Amino acid sequence: MKRSVVTLLSALLMVLAMSTWALAAETVRLAVTDLEGMEELQREFGVFKEKLGSLTGYDFEFFPVNNRTAAVEALKSQRVDFVLTGPAEYVVFKKRVNAEPVVGFSRPDYFGSIIVLASSGINSVTDLKGKKVAMGDVGSTSKHLAPMQILKDNGLDPLKDVKTLHVDYKVGFEALKRGDVAAFATTNDKFLKMRSKDKQLPAGAFKVIARGPDLPNDVLVVGPHVDKDVVAKVRAAFADHSDEMVAAILTGEDNQKYKGMVFLPQVKDADYNYVRSMYATIGYPQYSDFVGD
Repeated sequence: MKRSVVTLLSALLMVLAMSTWALAAETVRLAVTDLEGMEELQREFGVFKEKLGSLTGYDFEFFPVNNRTAAVEALKSQRVDFVLTGPAEYVVFKKRVNAEPVVGFSRPDYFGSIIVLASSGINSVTDLKGKKVAMGDVGSTSKHLAPMQILKDNGLDPLKDVKTLHVDYKVGFEALKRGDVAAFATTNDKFLKMRSKDKQLPAGAFKVIARGPDLPNDVLVVGPHVDKDVVAKVRAAFADHSDEMVAAILTGEDNQKYKGMVFLPQVKDADYNYVRSMYATIGYPQYSDFVGD
């Protein structure tokens, strides 16, 4: 009798353990590297998260991270499963965690530009030698790494031939207008938005002397610990329900940068080699550190 009870209890415990594992397997944790706090995550990606959950059958939970380093460590320790991140961050995730790209989030007209005043007499990048160039935060794909690569692609050594000033893009735009810097480098869409709103100078007062290629896309990455069937189901949700997923992501105010986007389920690691060139240009060829952290 005692043996039967023990056997029954053991069977019950095994069933409970398997049920708990199955429940845990249905929960998928999602982080976004450029947003801090649960409130901001919910505001920008709440509808997106719910839509992805309904299409895959998984319960997606937000995992807030304070910075990019926290995100990569969370993925490495398997505390988070998927991370939405930028192209500069992706190459570090790949190097340190062997994260795989799942789907690209395209951003129309996502490229860096170098802008001068039309009256400055500066007509090419080489004219900037020895001058000051304002650009964005250290480590930003479009506002730092891309401008540095544009300088190099056009014949300058960005580490020696110009003096770079890292400031907020709005500060950089005003510095250009005042003549405090010879050039201002930023994402093209941000430049066009500031130019259209400027009350002091007409659009013709500015001139783009160089632009880079369209940048690699923001990307949803997955940790190597996640089951391949889960990854396939998530990728299929974007491929088979693209319009629904686009509508869901565009409910966020900051996510309006994705307006006109498409999802790219065929994204691959080689798509980010241009970003690796950027890291090498600024003296970080190992791609293992987040520049500026």
